[in-house]
Amino acid sequence: MALWAARGLAFSAPLVGALAVAFAFWSVSRPWTGPLLVAAAVLVPLHAVVMPLWRYRVHRWESTEEAVFAAEGWIVRQWRIAPLSRIQTVDTVRGPVEQLLGLSTLVVTTASSSGAISIRGLDPAVATEAADRLAEITRRTPGDAT
Repeated sequence: MALWAARGLAFSAPLVGALAVAFAFWSVSRPWTGPLLVAAAVLVPLHAVVMPLWRYRVHRWESTEEAVFAAEGWIVRQWRIAPLSRIQTVDTVRGPVEQLLGLSTLVVTTASSSGAISIRGLDPAVATEAADRLAEITRRTPGDAT
């Protein structure tokens, strides 16, 4: 959940910063930047608390001997299933924020035009174990991965 909160704050901080700079140095903008700053002072912390809790409730993933399953989405729910015979690559990724928080992302690339399945916010050991397990199962699974 910390990853989602950090990403939400990282998106909001530049916007709030720009509003604060405009408010401080451009007096003509104060009638509209002042109310926006007050709204941001309420909405940004609320978003940083509510959004990770909501995402934690709706995001799920599972890997079996047959497929990788992932559910995500706030309003539009997406349930993706990647059969192991269609998997082309399995990667673990650790961006700067994930490294700071001690987390990893598992990326399962398939032959689908919908793109890869990304499972964010995993413990690095869990992501590595899942990647190794999926690679081993995929190696044993017949199919052409196209």
